[in-house]
Amino acid sequence: MKIRIPYDWKPRHYQLPLWKFLEDGGKRAVAVWHRRAGKDLASINWCVVSALKRPGLYWHLFPTYNQGRKIAWDGMTRDGRKFIDHFPEPLVESKNNTEMRLTLKNGSIYQVVGTDNVDRLIGANPVGVIFSEYSVQDPRAWEYIRPILAENDGWAVFIYTARGRNHGYDLLDMSRKNEKWFSQVLSIEDTKAVSLDAIEDERESGMPEEMIQQEFYCSFDAPLVGSYYGNLMAKALADQRITKVPYDPLLDVHTSWDLGMGDSTSIIFFQHHYNEIRIIDYYENSGEGLAHYAKILREKDYVYGDHIAPHDIKVREMSTGRSRLESARELGIRFRVTPNLRIDDGIEAARTILPRCYFDEDKCSLLIEALRQYRKDFDEKNKTFKDKPLHDWTSHACDAFRYLALGMRNKQDQRMKDLPRLADGDYSILA
Repeated sequence: MKIRIPYDWKPRHYQLPLWKFLEDGGKRAVAVWHRRAGKDLASINWCVVSALKRPGLYWHLFPTYNQGRKIAWDGMTRDGRKFIDHFPEPLVESKNNTEMRLTLKNGSIYQVVGTDNVDRLIGANPVGVIFSEYSVQDPRAWEYIRPILAENDGWAVFIYTARGRNHGYDLLDMSRKNEKWFSQVLSIEDTKAVSLDAIEDERESGMPEEMIQQEFYCSFDAPLVGSYYGNLMAKALADQRITKVPYDPLLDVHTSWDLGMGDSTSIIFFQHHYNEIRIIDYYENSGEGLAHYAKILREKDYVYGDHIAPHDIKVREMSTGRSRLESARELGIRFRVTPNLRIDDGIEAARTILPRCYFDEDKCSLLIEALRQYRKDFDEKNKTFKDKPLHDWTSHACDAFRYLALGMRNKQDQRMKDLPRLADGDYSILA
C-alpha cells in the first residue's frame, strides 16, 4: 500500500515558507500566526512527516493538559476530520486515549502533553517538539527541553499568538536576529484567512478589543487582557524597579510561601526597608517534601526574619495526623499564618504593595513573568471573564505574592493594635 505524506492535506499558501524551512532541515522556528490560521494542524502534519523519517518521541506541548486534549487530541477540522487522523491509520500501531499517545509501527510516538507541571518533562528524550500557545506556556518548558534537542539534533516549532511583551515576544525578537531560526508573523491582513465580518461578529459577541488585536492582528503592544497586575508590572519596569536587587546583610530576609499538595511549592525571598519591599530571590519546585525546602533555606546565606504561609498550613494530614505547620516547626521553620480571606482581597492587597516593590531581574525572572501574566479566566463560550483567576503555571508564584501582601498587611494591622492610643485618638509613632 502506498500512502502519500502529508496524508490528504497540503499547506496553505502562507504556511509554505515554514514548511519549506523545515523540509530543508531547519531546526528552530517561530510562527506567530493569528487565530484560525491552522497553526496546530500544520505542525501535526509536519510531525507525521518527521515521525516517519526518524523514529523517536514527538511532543505536542500545550499550556495545560486539558487544553491539549481539547485542541489537538479531540480537535477537528471544519469538515469533521480529527487532527490526529492525519496520522494514517495503517501506520498506527496503537492509540492510548488516556495518555493522548499514538505509537506508530516504525516505533515513533506522538504525544500531547501539558506544561502545567514542567517537572514531568524531565527524563524524556524527544526529537521533535511543538510548543503550542507558547506565549502563555511556562517558559521553563523550553529551558528544560532545549539541551535535549541540542544534543540529539531535534527540532522545535513555536506556534502562538501575541500576549504582550513577554517571553513569547522575547523569543520572536531573538529569532529575527538569528539566521539559524525561522521567524514569521502573520495577521489576518497577511493571510486573508478570516474575514472582517467574522472579526466584527467576535467583537459584537463580547470579545474584548485588546484580545482581538492580539488574536487576529498579532499585536504585542495590546495589553494582556484580564491581567491583574500587568499595568503595575509595566510601571515597575518603567520606574526601573525591575533591576539588580542585591541582598543587604544588615536586613533580615523574610519569605512568603505557596505550599503545594502534590503540586508546585513557591518561595519568595524579600527584605523590607522603610517603604521599600525588595524581592531578592525566588524558588519553585514540585514533588518535594518540607525537608527539601528547609534545606534550600539553609543553603542560602541569608539571616531570616518572618516566614509567611497560607492559612491551610494548619490543616492536619490524614496520613500523619499532623499539620504541615507542626512539621515545619520541627525543621526549624516557624511560620506566621495569613488570615483566611477571599482571593479578591488578597489580589487587592497585592496591587496595593506592588508600587513599593523592587525585583531582582535575574533571580526573580520567573516570578516577574508570572506577575505579568496572571489573569482572569476567560469563558470562550460566553465571551466574558470569570470572577476568578485562571489556574495555570503563574498561579503558584502569584499565590505566594498574594500571601506576602496579606502577611505584611496583617503584621502592620497587629502593630497598630499594639500601639498605645494618645488622648486625641491617634496612634503613637512607630518605633
